[in-house]
Amino acid sequence: MPKAQEFEQLLKTLGFELQVLELSKTTRTAVDAALAVNCQLGQIAKSIVFKTTTTQKPILVIASGSNRINEEKIAQIIGESVEKANANFVLEKTGFAIGGVAPVGHPEKIETLIDEDLFCYQEIWAAAGNPNSVFKLSPQQLLKITGGRIIKVK
Repeated sequence: MPKAQEFEQLLKTLGFELQVLELSKTTRTAVDAALAVNCQLGQIAKSIVFKTTTTQKPILVIASGSNRINEEKIAQIIGESVEKANANFVLEKTGFAIGGVAPVGHPEKIETLIDEDLFCYQEIWAAAGNPNSVFKLSPQQLLKITGGRIIKVK
């Protein structure tokens, strides 16, 4: 798992001058992250990896921390049924362990879907590759950095 400085450097290579915060508290869950950075739960951009059931393709859904992802909606958008990925699949496809999955920095491009509710906020927080690091960005920066599609996740 990358250290905060390594992830910050990755963001720079992608053209984004964003500061990564390495915290003493865990940011493994959306609730933990919101408490650690003192923001609303909805401002946490949680990265959840799904797997298509037939083709075994990873799908990254970046949802507002206050929202529950509707798997049927994701399946309709993708055109194939999906299931939550297990820890080994997540690590293999993203390079990150569950609880620290960043929206970028994966070994290969992953289809990314972004919760429209994140665009209700000027600033959001995302995991920076480990369960103790986060970075702040705008929803527009998240869209640009991931090349994702905006969807309704609920």
